[in-house]
Amino acid sequence: MAEARVIPLHGADREAARRRRGADRAPGPVPVPEPAASDPASEAAAERASEVAPEPASAEEPAGWERRLAELLAFARRRVQGDYEVDEFGFDPDLTDHVLMPPLKPLYEKWFRVETIGMHNVPGEGGALIVANHSGTLPLDATMTAYAVRADHPKRRHLRMLGADLVFKTPVLGALARKSGQTLACNPDAERLLRSGELVGVWPEGFKGIGKPFKDRYKLQRFGRGGFVSAALNTGVPIIPCSIVGAEEIYPKIGDIKALARLFGFPYFPVTPFFPFLGPLGAIPLPSKWYIEFGEPIRTDVYGEHAADDPMLVFNLTDQVRETIQQTLYRLLTQRRNVFLG
Repeated sequence: MAEARVIPLHGADREAARRRRGADRAPGPVPVPEPAASDPASEAAAERASEVAPEPASAEEPAGWERRLAELLAFARRRVQGDYEVDEFGFDPDLTDHVLMPPLKPLYEKWFRVETIGMHNVPGEGGALIVANHSGTLPLDATMTAYAVRADHPKRRHLRMLGADLVFKTPVLGALARKSGQTLACNPDAERLLRSGELVGVWPEGFKGIGKPFKDRYKLQRFGRGGFVSAALNTGVPIIPCSIVGAEEIYPKIGDIKALARLFGFPYFPVTPFFPFLGPLGAIPLPSKWYIEFGEPIRTDVYGEHAADDPMLVFNLTDQVRETIQQTLYRLLTQRRNVFLG
């Protein structure tokens, strides 16, 4: 068996993303005028003026605040005037970009310090299916992946996530999920999104993945019956395996209060070292260091029109995606020096 290629955790994709964000904020290059002929009298006057002239005030911070204020006012005006679009699934990109995404930025950049690897494997246009491992007791890994694609991808794409029934049955959360582009994890919805050229994300482990005990961290659970593979085969889009390291440690699940889970209709009621013993403080996630790696796309357009009707092909592709993610997780873990420092 060929030896796995080792990719440094601190990859070029993250550096490129930092440079892009810096380029968005930094002013353009200032042209340097040609030096004029030397004039002793002018030089002396300029030197005296520099001694008494005050330092110019920095306009960068006010300009930043002014720009953000202008964006918020423009957003408010669009909402009042109804000048925004919502697609057939309820996705509101204007609300997502200006209200739902910004609070995730400090969590992504400062708290979890997410680094992305292999972002070039995510296509800039057309449909594609991102398949990732699920963990962390609460599904923050899904929101961080969506933010990564929106913030770090050169085309700033939106990730349309497929969610469980419970998400859309929960008051307020269900409405926000719809507005942020999520939809029910079922093949008809997934295929409609993929055929329309959207980037779709799925976490096939479901609640078995995010609710597993801490002792089983980074051990993938079953990927179901391969419904996501059928959707990809029917639409001919590539499957992109995605491996997330760091999410397992944000809420170490050491127990489950089944009575409370049944009472509230949850699949589990987690017990962590800090929750529920510390109350709301126990709900603060631990600041683990995250890595999100997007693997090489697996083509599905080479299998023919009715490939999704072949159960062995669906099983083999499902197993290939799962094994790719599992081996990538192991590799990332061997390269990680510390849970919190990376």
